Amino acid sequence: MENKKQSSDIVYSCYYNSSREGEHFVPEHTLSYVIAGSLTLNDSSKEYPSRNGTFRLIRRNQLIKFEKQPPQEGEFKSLSIYLNQQILKKISIEYGIYADHTPQDKSVYELKINAPVKTYINSLLGYRDNGTLNNQQLIELKIKEGILLLLQINPDLKNILFDFSEPHKIDLEAFMNKNYHFNVHLNRFAYLTGRSLATFKRDFEKWFRITPGKWLLQKRLQEAHYLITQKGKKASDIYLDLGFEDLSHFSYAFKKQFGSAPSKIST
Repeated sequence: MENKKQSSDIVYSCYYNSSREGEHFVPEHTLSYVIAGSLTLNDSSKEYPSRNGTFRLIRRNQLIKFEKQPPQEGEFKSLSIYLNQQILKKISIEYGIYADHTPQDKSVYELKINAPVKTYINSLLGYRDNGTLNNQQLIELKIKEGILLLLQINPDLKNILFDFSEPHKIDLEAFMNKNYHFNVHLNRFAYLTGRSLATFKRDFEKWFRITPGKWLLQKRLQEAHYLITQKGKKASDIYLDLGFEDLSHFSYAFKKQFGSAPSKIST
């Protein structure tokens, strides 16, 4: 069960059950504050666990898997602040703040909580409680306040927040072999490799000799077969990790590929 009060840029979430579902692409810089429970992020290179009170910046244009886990006999609660490019560009021009170098290639940054940050977060929770998080003008003011507060604490964050460059063309084979298990649409893969969707499909078929959709399915199923037969994993434990949206679709595709349902394959 999920209860969510949402505006376009600040979201309060409440989950009664563990959740790993959803698209794995982060299109905008996101500030994430865990109120209760845990939120574990994974970018395929590193896992980022959390605890109550964890405050993090998740960089835009990242492929991230996440697991939201409520506390025992409680609810997972979090606050997410989405820093869209339009607001950041306005702040950049208004205050003359610009990135002066490209920061390290890191997906998630843990942010320190001090008294001003705690006061800021509590103010957002107060607005959520009285129903004013749907006022867009107020939201923009609170987002600007949050950004300026973070920059006061850590000025180097400007090189992340105000880097408006887009992904450049990169090695397609290496990228796909590393990221095939993320649940995103082809246009996301295309964008992150610095290509239009049409160019991505053309380059992909030229290199792999197969369409992206067929390759992704085969790659995920091959990994699933290995995990089940060699590692003793259950289908219900791996289908989300391999980029499938639901168990029934995974089981159908697995049986079609290998002639037996995942549960019938012996280790």
